[in-house]
Amino acid sequence: MNDDFITMTIGKQKNIALIAHDGKKAEMIEWCEANKEILKGHFLSGTGTTARMITDKTGLPVRGYNSGPLGGDQQIGAKIVEGKIDFVVFFSDPFSAQPHDPDVKALLRIAQVYDIPMANNKATADFMLHSVLMDREYDHKVINFNKKIKERAATL
Repeated sequence: MNDDFITMTIGKQKNIALIAHDGKKAEMIEWCEANKEILKGHFLSGTGTTARMITDKTGLPVRGYNSGPLGGDQQIGAKIVEGKIDFVVFFSDPFSAQPHDPDVKALLRIAQVYDIPMANNKATADFMLHSVLMDREYDHKVINFNKKIKERAATL
């Protein structure tokens, strides 16, 4: 048996993080409104202003973390590590420099490490949200970090 990986399960009801740069907030709100019936069946969270605006404009309950530049992207990343975020929709603005770009890159990396589905534009978000996998559990393999830490500690 290979214990280098562990199987994690994304439940039927997803924990979805919603994030949008300022230039993409209107698009995110429009997307949430268009997909409201699907989204209301899941647990939603997001970074500060985005979460607040989605709730105010659509009525969807979105748990807000800090604004991205104030650590919100890092908070979402920590929730991925804790197994409390299953799915990320991040409408990033490719035409504007972001002062917290290292935080954004760290969030992208941690989503990759933990094999979390992540959309960075509307088309990808549409494909993910309308996938047959949205209505069922999904098992995915993730590196067995406890084993890796134990092996690394033994070599130091």
